[in-house]
Amino acid sequence: MIKRTPLVLGKKTYQDVTNDICGLVEKVPGPKYFASLISVKALFVFYLVVMGVIVAKGMGLMGVNSPIGWGTDIITFVFWIGIGHAGTLISAVLFLFRQKWRTSIARTAEAMTVFAVMTAGLFPILHTGRPWLAFWLLPYPNQRGPLWVNFRSPLVWDVFAVSTYATVSLVFWYIGMIPDLATIRDRAKNKWRKRIYGALSLGWRGTGRNWNHYEMVYMLLAALSTPLVLSVHSIVSFDFAVSIIPGWHTTIFPPYFVAGAIFSGFAMVVTLMVIVRALVPEFKNYVTIGHMEAMNKIIMATGLMVGYAYGSEKFIAWYSGAPYEQYVFMNRAIGPYAWSYWLMVVCNVVIPQLFWLKSVRTSIPLMFVISIFVNIGMWFERYVIVVTSLHRDFLPSSWGMFYMTFWDFGALIGSFGMFLFLFLLYIRTLPAISISEVKPVLNVGHEGGDKHG
Repeated sequence: MIKRTPLVLGKKTYQDVTNDICGLVEKVPGPKYFASLISVKALFVFYLVVMGVIVAKGMGLMGVNSPIGWGTDIITFVFWIGIGHAGTLISAVLFLFRQKWRTSIARTAEAMTVFAVMTAGLFPILHTGRPWLAFWLLPYPNQRGPLWVNFRSPLVWDVFAVSTYATVSLVFWYIGMIPDLATIRDRAKNKWRKRIYGALSLGWRGTGRNWNHYEMVYMLLAALSTPLVLSVHSIVSFDFAVSIIPGWHTTIFPPYFVAGAIFSGFAMVVTLMVIVRALVPEFKNYVTIGHMEAMNKIIMATGLMVGYAYGSEKFIAWYSGAPYEQYVFMNRAIGPYAWSYWLMVVCNVVIPQLFWLKSVRTSIPLMFVISIFVNIGMWFERYVIVVTSLHRDFLPSSWGMFYMTFWDFGALIGSFGMFLFLFLLYIRTLPAISISEVKPVLNVGHEGGDKHG
């Protein structure tokens, strides 16, 4: 018999699981939740105002200039797309590998993916300067010549990749909720609540045929989602890798970006789970220290991959003998933006190594602080890639500096308001934990339970 840490604490019964998870939707939230919701709503409103002013007045309000034509918008777009990767990995990849510890966190990670991609999608549209013409990015029959998008441009590949990723992630998230939405429908005493959740549950009756179709579709969507974990951020990296700019023109970018995306995505899951555990005490029995420790191990492993990528970049630049390539990486380390480079290295490579210590991996305050540092470091990674490769061109006469303005900071900080506002609404309106997936693992880890975990 193998004794393992329980995946669900509190000696819950099947009825307790249903009551706890549905109760999150049915009960009136406490004052801590409302205070948090009002705070992030205010930040979200500020974000909308900032975006509105930038659209009305133009991109000149932001710090972009010549030669740095890409700034906060593209940096933050790549950051948020990376955040969305952990959800698909936890939901699809770990599901296919039958990892039972994913069950309590998968639904919330999927929601995080959807909200992160929604947040990310606004930034390229804003960066165009004329968001009302964003539909020009789509190839459709038109009367303008016809004017078609440039299919050889990685920016167009982004449109297809991100829209596909958003669609599949949304469908995967929604399909997984259908049995639980039906449970809330059946428990509802309010007429409108019953109608709303009845419509969302698509006539689910819980028959054998329903479950058979559900499991088949869920498996197919998981299999469809898995390649997206690799493809989406690889294509985002092509924005840089297919160019001829020193510091960007490198074949390591696709795997490097994917590892970094999983790294930052899991850090954000840890951040959100710590917050949710504090706001909703019921979560502590389902999202245990064991779940958090498993995610911290993944953060530590992907942090090592990211550190290896940093070292590989330097080595290949030196080994290539290309003076411009060597200069870019030397400039990153000792140039005017050296502070951002070393901040990136410390946050992404040095600090996560604390997770080698079990006492750190299992400490809620420490893992929260480290996860925040990781996401700060990953934003600065994109900042270093974009800014340091552009601010010093081949000719010294075209060198320049990038300075973030109030509107840059407003768009960056405000985007967290949108993301967190959507997330807090979600945990109180939709089942945040999968009832049908948690019940089969109730006894896993308990004495006399599943021997294989």
